[in-house]
Amino acid sequence: MSHSDRGLRRLAAGTLLAAFEGTTAPGWVLRELENGLGGVTLFGFNVAEPDALAELTASLRAAGDPVVSLDEEGGDVTRLAYHVGSPYPGNAALGAVDDPDLTRRVYRAIGAELVACGVNLDMAPDADVNTAADNPVIGTRAFGDDPELVARHTVAAVEGLQSVGVAACVKHFPGHGATTVDSHLDVPFVDVPLDVLRARELAPFRAAVAAGTKSIMTAHVAVPVLTGDRPATLSAAALTGLLRDELGYRGVVISDALDMQAITDGVGLAEGAVQSLAAGADLLCLGPKPGPEDVAGIIEAIVAATREGRLPLERLEEAAARTRALRTWFGTRAGAAGRGGGASAIGLHAARRAVRLDGSAGPLTDPLVVEVDTPPTIAVGDVPWGVAPWLPQAEVVRVRPADADAGALLERAAGRSLVVIVKDAHRYADSRALVSALVAARPDTIVVEMGLPVWRPGSAAYIATYGAARANAQAAMELLTA
Repeated sequence: MSHSDRGLRRLAAGTLLAAFEGTTAPGWVLRELENGLGGVTLFGFNVAEPDALAELTASLRAAGDPVVSLDEEGGDVTRLAYHVGSPYPGNAALGAVDDPDLTRRVYRAIGAELVACGVNLDMAPDADVNTAADNPVIGTRAFGDDPELVARHTVAAVEGLQSVGVAACVKHFPGHGATTVDSHLDVPFVDVPLDVLRARELAPFRAAVAAGTKSIMTAHVAVPVLTGDRPATLSAAALTGLLRDELGYRGVVISDALDMQAITDGVGLAEGAVQSLAAGADLLCLGPKPGPEDVAGIIEAIVAATREGRLPLERLEEAAARTRALRTWFGTRAGAAGRGGGASAIGLHAARRAVRLDGSAGPLTDPLVVEVDTPPTIAVGDVPWGVAPWLPQAEVVRVRPADADAGALLERAAGRSLVVIVKDAHRYADSRALVSALVAARPDTIVVEMGLPVWRPGSAAYIATYGAARANAQAAMELLTA
């Protein structure tokens, strides 16, 4: 391989954020880092206890100069606490409190934990304006449905993370909040005029650009007036025309995971990488599915497209320069976090401020707690949730709503307090039917909604937590046992 060939392959590899299985770095990742791989994206399956994660990221650094990224939004989408649930409430809870200083402090605490583990880029905050109540992928990940509220909390989150030397990655540009399709599975459409997009979806991104966010993530969402039927991740009109030229953004643009079906079912993984770079992305998150052969194939596809002239060499060099500037910023911010600590305290404090009780719960008597199971989304994964740790005196049963026998549950709850836990009941007809049947027979039922409080049954007491993180559950159960 000639010197120029090696240089071009290194430029191509430098645009990729690869993923891998396990809690130690495989040899192929370390070799690719030596050959210029841009970095890695970590997932729940990479994360053991903090010391092990720090050892993993140290081994990555010994091989190269990687961007080490993950999705740590707090709330439902957590990687650090994937196996136990997050000690921080998510964005919906922070938006419900609407205290930007609290949001800043929560994200600063998250950032301090990431620094201690060797992570330098957080794919957060979610800046989507969640105007579609039935949104299957955003929901409690958004600060709310009001553009100005979302904007001020997005800025606070960016400031909190970046104050400790972790780059924020504001997502999902140009907005995933008005969708009812999960882009992990298909291409969602946001079919609105540009003036609506500018006033609603773009308000938080405009604010984040002004606040100096180090990176912005693309959405695999089509905006017909702007991108036609192409997802924004592959659209120069979105990433260059709108984000760079109109909003004046100069930082790093990161693609959402290219292994999502919105990309792979359309143009395929390698071609998606080429088209996203051509559209204006600088780093490509590959997602958890591609293995070493896929990564090598993507690098080859980028090199080939550059040689063919479909992908200008200047575009790769521009991406490399932006990523280099980000790495320089990491170096200047080293040690900014100081010592961590107090994380669970600020998380629980925020969750307590967010929780809402409507009605009267009264003292609990030998409670039966019915947790109505909700299928996990792909973005969240199978993170544990529920209230059992904070109600040790209760009998807790987890039921699938389609299979649950309301009569049997009512019989079991006779003479006892009945507490029903739901998550996003407004999105699941069988959950609503089960809860309605229980409340009709037992109007003194206490309902705890751990998703968005859109649907409310006529229960005696209704608690809204605005999320299903560990902190949210504890705050809700404290209300019942105070």
